[in-house]
Amino acid sequence: MDRYIGLDAHSASCTVAVIGPSGRRISHQVLETNGRSLVSFVKTVPGTRHLCLEEGNHAAWLHELLEPHVAEIVVAGVGPQRSRGPKSDRIDAFALAEQLRQGGIATRVYKGVGEFALLGELSRAFRVLKQDTTRVQNRIKGLFRSRGVPTDGKQIYSPAFRDDWLARLPEKARPRAATLFTELDALRDVRKEAQRDLVREAGRHRVFHVLKTCPGLGDLRVAQMLPVVVTPYRFRSKRSFWAYIGLAVVMRSSSDWMQAPDGSWHRAKVAQTRGLNRNFNRVLKEIFKGAATTVVQRGDDDPLYHHYRALLDGGTKPTLAKLTVARQIASITLSLWRSGEEYDPRRLKKE
Repeated sequence: MDRYIGLDAHSASCTVAVIGPSGRRISHQVLETNGRSLVSFVKTVPGTRHLCLEEGNHAAWLHELLEPHVAEIVVAGVGPQRSRGPKSDRIDAFALAEQLRQGGIATRVYKGVGEFALLGELSRAFRVLKQDTTRVQNRIKGLFRSRGVPTDGKQIYSPAFRDDWLARLPEKARPRAATLFTELDALRDVRKEAQRDLVREAGRHRVFHVLKTCPGLGDLRVAQMLPVVVTPYRFRSKRSFWAYIGLAVVMRSSSDWMQAPDGSWHRAKVAQTRGLNRNFNRVLKEIFKGAATTVVQRGDDDPLYHHYRALLDGGTKPTLAKLTVARQIASITLSLWRSGEEYDPRRLKKE
């Protein structure tokens, strides 16, 4: 018999609620946020177990911990609908279980890691170091600009010109700038090491060597993409992959039909496009936008670049032409991943 379990997780405690296939509330319990306690409770629930929890800080850990002990585990992107009445962890847990029983989970968050668990941790470490490096660079430029010193370009970050830049500051501001420069040098060294570890670990997977043959995708971009996508079979088609990346065009219309003086109806000419979708994975969008930029700037003898030039010659705006290239790269990536074959530009020319 099926049992539906709702789990409301917090840093100190977790509230679990169990309901039956008819919706009857069977039990609820408050447990310590501890792996052993949670696994022990789930094992005591008889029948076929279906578990639902909310997306949050503990979601990835709980998914990895409890997946072997249940028939189905769902991470809900949006929590149970809030009512104006009482609110508690118990109410939320039962609401999650009830939504799962009724099939009312609107957004399911994919939490599988497959064979890329270690690669995912290395990728997250590299992204954090990259963000920290950018923050320190902005602080350095902000310090110089606050003293009326122009900071165009990247020469300010070079150790070879550091003494010249420090001399442009008042003496009392130089220690602060020197500290920021020291922090920047340390972050750069750690970031390079993290990048080497990331690419080295990615190289152990066969699909890495297949995908890096795709135009615009180098070692680093593929290494960051693998633990995010995990498997290409998550997506039914290239269009669903575009939407996940953030390259899907949003179409909205209203009052589509108008009546002519003779009484006939015809479709009104209204602007339906509303830009690209806003619910997307930011890591993947950065990767594929960067890949399209690389193809456009490189300008080598590749069918994608020739198609880009043809779009421009046909009057397409450069931004829309680059969007088309990014979509093509995403489609090629999905196809190569599924087939296991390396990129062949001759096949693209035929198509």
